[in-house]
Amino acid sequence: MRLSDKSRPLIEATLPAVGEHIGEIAENFYRRLFAEHPELLDGTFNRGNQAQGTQQQALAGSVAAFAGALVNAPDHLPETLLTRVAHKHASLGIRPDEYQIVHDNLIWAITDRLGDQETTDIAAAWGEVYWLMAEALNHIERGLYSGRAVKPQTIWRQWEVEQKIRETGDVVTFVVKRIDDRLVKPSLPGQYITVQMPVPDGTHQPRQYSLSRADNGKYRQFTVKRVHGGGNPDGEVSTLLHDTVNVGDSLALSVPFGAVVLDDYAGRPMVFISAGIGITPMAGMLSHLVKASSQLPVTLLHADLSEDHFALRGQVLSDIRGLADASVYAWYEQGPVGQLPLTGVFAGQMDVAQVGLPDNAAYYLCGPIPFMHEINSALTERGVHPQDIQYEVFGPDLWHADYK
Repeated sequence: MRLSDKSRPLIEATLPAVGEHIGEIAENFYRRLFAEHPELLDGTFNRGNQAQGTQQQALAGSVAAFAGALVNAPDHLPETLLTRVAHKHASLGIRPDEYQIVHDNLIWAITDRLGDQETTDIAAAWGEVYWLMAEALNHIERGLYSGRAVKPQTIWRQWEVEQKIRETGDVVTFVVKRIDDRLVKPSLPGQYITVQMPVPDGTHQPRQYSLSRADNGKYRQFTVKRVHGGGNPDGEVSTLLHDTVNVGDSLALSVPFGAVVLDDYAGRPMVFISAGIGITPMAGMLSHLVKASSQLPVTLLHADLSEDHFALRGQVLSDIRGLADASVYAWYEQGPVGQLPLTGVFAGQMDVAQVGLPDNAAYYLCGPIPFMHEINSALTERGVHPQDIQYEVFGPDLWHADYK
């Protein structure tokens, strides 16, 4: 996948200007997109991410990363980034024809910002970048839909809430059961579903939540933390789920997707590292290992405010005890006080140097991005290879958004 000889020098010449202003370009793109196609705000785009600017940052980072790779390393395109975006698209039922809508508005935003530099040839060159990226995403998404035996318009189905479990003061687990006879494939450990929630203004808002327990397709479990807005409004969908959805209610859920999936076939030790609500995909992976009667060595490292804030702690400890060789360590910012039978408890923020880690292990990270960056750096300093570290990001993937 390479740029044409005509487009490559044009992208090389304009990439610095686009890279410098890509955040502004992304903002203008979304503003125009929603003005031209307001229907996309009903069920497709997360307006909470739009309000916070994180979706704009993620788009900017992904476009800049892809264009930079086409120019500087065409044989090493950002496959991890593309796969993550494709899974997110599939979880929303994105259709191939919607790429044309995005193209028209994104190229307008780029050429509008370039101003005097803009020519028909430059617009065409950036259009080529876009379609190369779209082609790569479309190829991955076709495989994802085929693997789940669905089409974009059939990823949704209704599930009935069987249980609503209060985990902590601001975390709730929902256990849902299928209410029709359509075949449902089990989720893979680490994947997420999208909830399409009706909101008071009559539209629907999508949110992704990790599946926090292994399933067989008949029942599914996901865990939701109430989003507190600080100076901004509280989370729209998490508040509705906490306050208005009860046992017996129906929810529209997508089939599961997600690029970060447990690989327990290689026979390597597993190390799960999480902070706060980042425990949810780790809980799902632990549950899978128990269900599979795994004999692999497992280590869980978790950081939280206190033991009372440790969501899913009962399920997690039960699963740890159900494994042949497993240990769990916790770091509590409010002090190492608690009643849980853990292998070790520490005060303050997580420091992986305080515990022994197995050789040749596979690592899975989930939590706030600054936390994951710190842990990733600490692990690589200890000699862990980057390819042995996978991470899950809640919301837009800002790990790749450092485009300045």
